[in-house]
Amino acid sequence: MIRINQIKMPPEHTQEDIRKKAAKVLRVAPDKIKDLQIIKKSIDARKKPDIYIVYTVDVAVSEQDKVLSACHGKPGQIQAVTVKEYQFPSTGSQVLTNRPIIVGTGPAGLFCGYMLAKHGYRPILLERGQEAQTRLADVERFWQEGVLNPDSNVQFGEGGAGTFSDGKLNTLVKDPLGRNREVLKILVQAGAPEDILYEAKPHIGTDILVKVVTNLRRQIQSFGGEVRFRTKVTDLMIAKNQVQGVRIEDGSCIESQVVILAIGHSARDTFHMLAQNQIPMEAKAFAVGLRIEHPRTLIDQIQYGRGADGNLPAANYKVTAKTTSGRGVYSFCMCPGGYVVNASSEPERLAVNGMSYRGRDGANSNSAIIVTVTPEDYGGTGPLAGIAFQRRLEEKAYEIGAGTVPVERYGAYRQAVLARNSHKDGSCSQDALGMAGTENALPIAQIASDYPAFSPAIKGQWCMAAVHDILPDALNESLVEGIDLIGQSMKGFADANAFVSGVESRTSSPVRILRDSTGQSATAGLYPCGEGAGYAGGITSAAMDGILIAEKVASLYKTVIE
Repeated sequence: MIRINQIKMPPEHTQEDIRKKAAKVLRVAPDKIKDLQIIKKSIDARKKPDIYIVYTVDVAVSEQDKVLSACHGKPGQIQAVTVKEYQFPSTGSQVLTNRPIIVGTGPAGLFCGYMLAKHGYRPILLERGQEAQTRLADVERFWQEGVLNPDSNVQFGEGGAGTFSDGKLNTLVKDPLGRNREVLKILVQAGAPEDILYEAKPHIGTDILVKVVTNLRRQIQSFGGEVRFRTKVTDLMIAKNQVQGVRIEDGSCIESQVVILAIGHSARDTFHMLAQNQIPMEAKAFAVGLRIEHPRTLIDQIQYGRGADGNLPAANYKVTAKTTSGRGVYSFCMCPGGYVVNASSEPERLAVNGMSYRGRDGANSNSAIIVTVTPEDYGGTGPLAGIAFQRRLEEKAYEIGAGTVPVERYGAYRQAVLARNSHKDGSCSQDALGMAGTENALPIAQIASDYPAFSPAIKGQWCMAAVHDILPDALNESLVEGIDLIGQSMKGFADANAFVSGVESRTSSPVRILRDSTGQSATAGLYPCGEGAGYAGGITSAAMDGILIAEKVASLYKTVIE
């Protein structure tokens, strides 16, 4: 195959136009290209409103060496490639007398289960929540009526927290063995759109994800695996520093010498159980903040210099800002044409997240704007201090919103934060936030007269409330400074009429379950896995870690004895 980079096309183009452009670069007739595969697709909007779609493609031609010697692409644009397919490792030699147990059916659990099942290990997947369709009904009831099922919600159930999200699949994890590509291929086989194989920022969407995770489960079952819902693991069986199995909430036990913990970042009761069993864990940094909403048309205009159309998707953004305190403020889980969702999983505690449907055609676009917090911020010690910190913020959000999602105009939020800062003894008011006297400093409502009228797009009940009272002052101040700095380059982003809501507290796990090079905890046979265990951040990286742990188990053990 010949790989061609940097094929630039106008937004309005066809597949045949790409073929013609590739042929021109290679100096061959278009009909000489026997096959063309899109490897990567991205949008170049640096010179807006002139926008290009940029492709990397692999093409097959006759007499490849001859074509390569004659083509005239720019240096680095053209190269011969050999596509390396993912290979599952050879199985080990130790005898595995019981079927492996996987706790959790988020991306890590599902992909670990898929790989083990495909290669003959017949794993048993245990999920505290419901299958996807029933879970969907539980979530919709919660959003409409406020009735929370603590075991079946946005965080718990088949597919994990990622099911009710934008379904973003991009990751920064290095992938020399091809696990990332394998994850995407398996998702496509399960019903995900084929464009996730090449989009620079691939996403599936909540409406499609429900079907995809259901198909993944059915595939696992067809390979000989088993998935049990409404099966909550409450304890581990351990003897002589070797895991022996798990105890279930109904009092039953399941024996196995391999237990894979793919528990997700919100399984707080499970983390407490692990602490009681003295499983080594440590507190880790994560991030907290708020959701910010703008009209989708505004974000499109900012990013493209024009509105989105049939040739351009709803605009995305990724932004960062360095504050005077040294804290970094950045966007997370940006949802073009999406919704803010009530993502709570515990009674009298409230957390938000973002989600989009496949079409990303909602009226608003939103993103988490977050700031990193470390164990020094938690106000406690021990591996579970971050969980306690999350809970305090979520209890405050629940109180302020009277059980519904609290929402505030950015202008009111900003004014309250600055006023509070100015009244602190020894503070230097707005100057401390690094904004006063700057050329682009944003007076509140600088462009409010041109700002489109819009309302919050929230899945779940909401109310206007004092969002500025949720977070500690230092975090609020960093967020205001960060949003204002972002607004200097994205005119309209920091406008008074934008909405903020909170609290965004489930960005990643505040805990890491320690494991060694074999993938095991200090307790033999116990394999921490995925985002909840502290080894991933997002759907794809969690799925890749699930595959990694499946490889670790397989490299040690033979397939299960019948």
